[in-house]
Amino acid sequence: MSNTAGLVIPCKAAVSWEAGKPLVIQQVEVAPPQAMEVRVKIKYTSLCHTDLYFWEAKGQTPLFPRIFGHEAAGIIESVGEGVSDLQVGDHVLPVFTGECGDCAHCKSQESNMCDLLRINTDRGVMLSDGKSRFSINGNPINHFLGTSTFSEYTVVHSGCLAKVNPLAPLDKICILSCGVSTGLGATLNVAKPKKGSSVAIFGLGAVGLAAAEGARIAGASRIIGIDLSPKRFDEAKKFGVTEFVNPKEHDRPVQQVIAEMTNGGVDRSVECTGNVNVMVSAFECVHDGWGVAVLVGVPNKDAVFMTKPINLLNERTLKGTFFGNYKPRTDLPSVVDMYMNKKLELDKFITHRLSFSEINKAFEYMVKGEGLRCIISMED
Repeated sequence: MSNTAGLVIPCKAAVSWEAGKPLVIQQVEVAPPQAMEVRVKIKYTSLCHTDLYFWEAKGQTPLFPRIFGHEAAGIIESVGEGVSDLQVGDHVLPVFTGECGDCAHCKSQESNMCDLLRINTDRGVMLSDGKSRFSINGNPINHFLGTSTFSEYTVVHSGCLAKVNPLAPLDKICILSCGVSTGLGATLNVAKPKKGSSVAIFGLGAVGLAAAEGARIAGASRIIGIDLSPKRFDEAKKFGVTEFVNPKEHDRPVQQVIAEMTNGGVDRSVECTGNVNVMVSAFECVHDGWGVAVLVGVPNKDAVFMTKPINLLNERTLKGTFFGNYKPRTDLPSVVDMYMNKKLELDKFITHRLSFSEINKAFEYMVKGEGLRCIISMED
């Protein structure tokens, strides 16, 4: 075991004390892992739009003070009681959802929505005892998504850690623990485009471009990107996007534009915006008889959309996906291997690099819509 095992570790963390206000880098105490928990030394973390959304605290219950962060890579420092499949020194990706291995979902070949470890945005404590592992002067600090990677050390349930190839560069593969895997898996695991097929991608942020990357890997011959921002189109070409449609440039529904471009509709579509009107477009733009539309973007929980039932009866399929249908512990190691084997390209997603002390700049980049992924080095 490490020489810090069983001890409280004082370290630096970026603490969010108030919605929308800059994070404060300060010393926190990180308690040892309890039963089925693991303490991880975070090496690199990234900023995902989900962090920004909950930091802004728009449209959900605010929970502060809190340590955000859920896209990261690190090395195990110590393990708690009952953890048998992970050990000190393992390289891991912490994931906002988990895989307990025992529930009906985990035992199903068709689902990755673990009953025990499914995403819970409102919980600020650990499952085993309902307490936080972070504190400042004895006062608890809330966790975020069970990961809280904006800290030099964090404690995570063992079922939310994917053990990966130790040769893989942690400053690259950290982005696989959320957004990139979500988009990639939506295409490869759910839409499953055939070689030579046509795919429409709605929304060309990091998740949408990862979906395009999946279509490129699958061998799609036409990858049509749909976005309201023309400046995203040049970037998207690096991810295999072959054609672009800006809905603002047309005086009719974009699904009609795409159907005309593709002689009746695309073979597959992937929706990555969370806008209900865009979801309708993504579904209605696929070809009758065999078209499949996959919804990735997360709408408001009360949102509703309408389409004519005849669209389904005409043999179009509408699917949803969560984390690209990847089981974190089982499947993420193979996604890392795709990168190591040069099948999956990650470098093009990384547009900025910052030291931990500059973490608030990463938020500024995302608020302004600049870049795709910003890698934050915890040791700089």
